[in-house]
Amino acid sequence: MLTLRQLRYLAAVAETRHFGRAAALCHVTQPALSMQVQELEQTLGLHLVERRRNAVELTSEGREIVRRASAILAAVADLEDYACREKPPLVGVLRLGIIPSIAPYLLPKALPLLHEHHPELDLRIRETQTAALVDELVRGELDVIVAALPLDRPELDTLAAFEDRFLVARQARTGRSADERMAPAALASEHVLLLEEGHCLRDQALSVCGALSPDMPQAFGASSLSTVMHLVANGYGITLLPEMAAKTEGTERVQLVRFTEPEPVRTIGLAWRRSSSRRSDAAALADVLTQARA
Repeated sequence: MLTLRQLRYLAAVAETRHFGRAAALCHVTQPALSMQVQELEQTLGLHLVERRRNAVELTSEGREIVRRASAILAAVADLEDYACREKPPLVGVLRLGIIPSIAPYLLPKALPLLHEHHPELDLRIRETQTAALVDELVRGELDVIVAALPLDRPELDTLAAFEDRFLVARQARTGRSADERMAPAALASEHVLLLEEGHCLRDQALSVCGALSPDMPQAFGASSLSTVMHLVANGYGITLLPEMAAKTEGTERVQLVRFTEPEPVRTIGLAWRRSSSRRSDAAALADVLTQARA
């Protein structure tokens, strides 16, 4: 008999292309996950995955089953949300996704506030890049995500929480004025360090630095702001730093400079499936995040 568990396991295999990583994502052992996928294949009478030495590929039938399974899993999640619609906001389980350029700077302040004001909330946090979070949200694996807006997905509703200004981070040198401001156009003559492809912060930085090419060569494939800031401190270039990260990532070896008016910003907000009943949760969470940002 086909089960939701089997569909969830197959969706995890489709996402990770690896049985071991899929099992870790589902918090089960690899043999247990593999057995459930095999039982699903037997139930449907279809060959869904091709097991290779170092990876897994979906068959054409597998891709179609995953597409249909994603819709089923999202509908089940929305049904569960509907059943909880009469509860006060932020009560019970909330599966929250958040991007890496926000999580370490906002959560340390937000989590104590959530615990204080919403003690009945059972928060499950997932931190990864925007594209993965959006896909998981659409599939019903997450309830709400925190990311930089806009998100161009018609299945989602969004709510802006606050704006986060960009700063220029450069190596601190004697004689550089702390009151100096920089025009975005001036960055075209600088060696701008960016996060590796896939991070929305990279795309936002390229948007601010309009003269830079998205295909510009990078000597470093940094995946975290902390790594980029260490490179800046050692004189390898400059970077754009979200203001919320300034206290955490700033050091005496790095000078932070504001842009000229109008200062470029990113809008931090929340998203949830339009078909779900999570609007009140998102609104309450936005209030807490705004307090934490202050």
